[in-house]
Amino acid sequence: MQQWIETDLEEVIEKLPPRISERLVDREDSDELLEVVLDLGRTPEARFPDDTVVLSDREIDHADLEYVTQNISPFGADNRAGIERTLHRISAIRNRTGKVVGLTVRVGRAVYGTIRIIEDIVRTGESILLLGKPGVGKTTMLRDVARVLADDAGKRVVIVDTSNEIAGDGDIPHPGIGGARRMQVPSPDQQHAVMIEAVENHMPEVIIIDEIGTELEANAARTIAERGVQLVATAHGNTLENLVQNPTLSDLIGGIQAVTLGDIEARRRRTQKTVLERKAPPTFDVLVEIQGRNNVLIALDVGETVDKVLRGFRVSLESRWVEDDGELRRAQFERSPSILAQGSSMGARGRYGYRPAESVREQVAPPPNTYDPAGAETETDGEREENASVSVLPYGVNKGKLQQAVQAMSAPIKLVDDLEDAELVLTTKSFYRRRTNALRGRRPGPPRLRPPQEHDAANPPVLPRHHPRRRRAPPEPHSHRRRHPRGRAGGGVHQAGRTPRRANPPKLLRPPPPAPDSRAPRPLILKLRPRTHPPRRHVRRLNRTPLKIPSPSGRGLG
Repeated sequence: MQQWIETDLEEVIEKLPPRISERLVDREDSDELLEVVLDLGRTPEARFPDDTVVLSDREIDHADLEYVTQNISPFGADNRAGIERTLHRISAIRNRTGKVVGLTVRVGRAVYGTIRIIEDIVRTGESILLLGKPGVGKTTMLRDVARVLADDAGKRVVIVDTSNEIAGDGDIPHPGIGGARRMQVPSPDQQHAVMIEAVENHMPEVIIIDEIGTELEANAARTIAERGVQLVATAHGNTLENLVQNPTLSDLIGGIQAVTLGDIEARRRRTQKTVLERKAPPTFDVLVEIQGRNNVLIALDVGETVDKVLRGFRVSLESRWVEDDGELRRAQFERSPSILAQGSSMGARGRYGYRPAESVREQVAPPPNTYDPAGAETETDGEREENASVSVLPYGVNKGKLQQAVQAMSAPIKLVDDLEDAELVLTTKSFYRRRTNALRGRRPGPPRLRPPQEHDAANPPVLPRHHPRRRRAPPEPHSHRRRHPRGRAGGGVHQAGRTPRRANPPKLLRPPPPAPDSRAPRPLILKLRPRTHPPRRHVRRLNRTPLKIPSPSGRGLG
C-alpha cells in the first residue's frame, strides 16, 4: 500500500490576514508547511520541516488576531479551536485577563497508508499503546488505524476525540477516519467519563483514544481492556522507560511497586533486598515507540519487557522501517535500559542506548546458504568491541548503577550474569570475608568428600559414635554373690540383691589418621560417657508382724 496525503491547505490560508496569506501562496514549498505562529508585537513566522521563514516585516497587532479568531470556531476549555470538516488546529495563548495575545495555526494532514508498518499487529485484536515525541505522527497513525479497522476489518470503532484532533472540528467528522464513529468531549477533565460511556452505551469492538495523561484516564483504560474491548491509544512519553518512571501512567504497563526480598532470594538474584517489580498485568499488550515517519520499535510482550527493564536486563525489541523503494524491513534490536540515568547531556537516543536506523539495518541477517569471503576473513566492529571488553560479574553490587557508570565512562566492560562467563568478580569486602560458594568458584551442592585413606591393623579408622559399624563394649555380668572389696567378716560375701552400678570409666579412643600434609600426630581424645541414672539404693525389709494395740477391755486388737 502506497501512502498519499490529503491536505486542505487553502482552507487554513484563507483564515489568515491577507498580507500573510499572500506570502504563503507565492511560495513553492507551501505544501510542506507545518504551522504559522502569530504573537502580539512580533513578526509572523511560518515553520517548515527544515526552515523558519518570516512572512512580513510588520508586527502582529490585536486586529490581526481578531481577524483570525472571528473566522474560526470558538475556543474550548483547552484553548483549542478548528475549521469545520478539516484537521487544522488553532491554539490560543492568553494573558492574565483572558485576552488572546498569540495564536498557533497548525496544519493538519490525513496521511493514508501509515498503518502499513504495524497493520499485522493491529488486526490481531490486541491492545496497542503508541509512544513518541510531539510531532512525530502519533495522531496521524491513530487516524489511519481507525479507518482500516472500520472499513477494511469491518469492526465497530468508536473514537473518543478530546480536542477534535483525530476527526477534525465540527459535528461532521473528517473522512480520514472512514466509517468510525466519533464522540466529542465537552472538556478535557471529562475524558475518562466519556470513555466509560462509549463502552456502556454504544457496544464498540475497538475504542481509540488520543493522549492519555491522567490517572483517571489510565484507570478507565484498564476498565475498558478488562471488558474485552480492543484499545488503541497514545500517551505522553517517548520510550517505555518514561512510563516506568511516570507514577501517573505506570498503571498502563502494570504499575510499579517496591518489594523486599528475603536473604536467600536476594543472593540468588544478586541484587539488593529492596527491588522494583510489576504489580499487575499491563493494560496494553503491545507497545510501539515511533522513532520517525517510517521507523518504529515494537515490544510485542509488554509484561516481559517491563520485568527485564526493572531488573536491569537487556530488552529485545523488534525494529521495523520502510525503505525508500517501499519495502518493509524488520530486525531484532537490543538495548540496555538505564532507567537511573539522570543529568546526562545526551538526548534520549544516547541515554537509553538507541542507535540510528542505519546501524539497525546492518543487523539484518543475510539469506541462508550464502557465503561472503570478504566478510568471513574480516571482523566486524561489534565482534572487535566484544573481544576487547572485559567480562565482569557484580556480586552484592547494584548492577543498575554499575551499568550506568560503565555507559557514562564508555569503559570496555561487559557485565555478565554467570560466573562461568566472567573474567573478574566485583564484590564488597563483607561478601568477600564470608567466602560464599559463588566466590569460592563452585556452585552450592552436597559437600565434597575427602579422598579415601589407607588403614591397617596398626592404624584402624576411627568411626563416629553413632556409626552402625561401631560396636560398643559389652556390659559387665551381674552376680548375686560377690566378694566385698574390703573383705569383711562372714566370709567377705555381701548378700545383696544387686551391686550398685558404677559410672563407666573413661574410654580411650584411637586418634584419627594424620592429615596428608602434616606428620605430627594429633593429641589423644578422652571421652567420658555420662551416667544415665543414679545408683540403686539398698532397701531394708520391714517387719510385717502385726502390732498388738491394747484396748480398753484389755484384749488386743490385731
